[in-house]
Amino acid sequence: MELFNYLRAASALVQNIDPVVFLGPLAYIAFSAFLMVYWHYRRRLAAIVIFLSAVAYFAAIGFKVLLDSFVLGGLESTFGTQSVPTALYFGLQTSFFEVGLAYLVARVAVSRGKIAAGDGEGYGVSLAFWENGVLVGALTLFNLVITYLLISEGLLSQSLYQSVVASEPAVFNPPLPLLLPISLGILERFSSFLVHFSWGYLCVLAACLHKRNYLVLAFPMGLIDALTPFAGDVQLWVFEMAVFLVSLGAFAAAWRITRDDRRNGYAKELTPGEPIGVA
Repeated sequence: MELFNYLRAASALVQNIDPVVFLGPLAYIAFSAFLMVYWHYRRRLAAIVIFLSAVAYFAAIGFKVLLDSFVLGGLESTFGTQSVPTALYFGLQTSFFEVGLAYLVARVAVSRGKIAAGDGEGYGVSLAFWENGVLVGALTLFNLVITYLLISEGLLSQSLYQSVVASEPAVFNPPLPLLLPISLGILERFSSFLVHFSWGYLCVLAACLHKRNYLVLAFPMGLIDALTPFAGDVQLWVFEMAVFLVSLGAFAAAWRITRDDRRNGYAKELTPGEPIGVA
């Protein structure tokens, strides 16, 4: 609360980011942390699952950044930033790296007896935590705070200040106009939770229960990122509702197809050390 009051007082010194904008990343972090705590105490979430999800997620992000450095510039210059080839690139990239590595890490962990089918939910929740709570939430909050303090203290050059204003004009808006994009940002993070949970959950069950159809269902969920290049073509609320409905559909499909396994208590899951394969 003291930090928030300081930010509010400092805004009188210069046209600055309104402190209301900090509610977005704070909400992402709080929401993600709450889910982790809830799954740990009320469902099932072990430290090894959190670690393995971090390995899978950040390895995927690293590969995506590396691939972008070689491919993305040429792709956008050839086809444009808002094109079907660029959209497919983003979608397939997420499917191969995020979903693919989530499955490979889960498969290795299952083969070594580190996790079981009952850890699938926690694995999905953890993947969403690294995306929403850390990469988007914490990193965004850090960048906003640093930028805010530098502007307040007059430590940014005029050219750099104008660059910030030009690149992120919305964050300088007064509180009321910020409420809609902040709310839609929270909806977007909830959509992200649904889809990360779904493919993480399916990947663990695919590795544990020898069910190829679970992996087949999980893989195309990464194609949701193919929508990203077209975000500016429609109103923001329309785009975010479309993303939410796709994510909700992915979650519903994952939960429905695994219903019998949940009812049976994952009776067919492998015992630790048993060789694995997807039938």
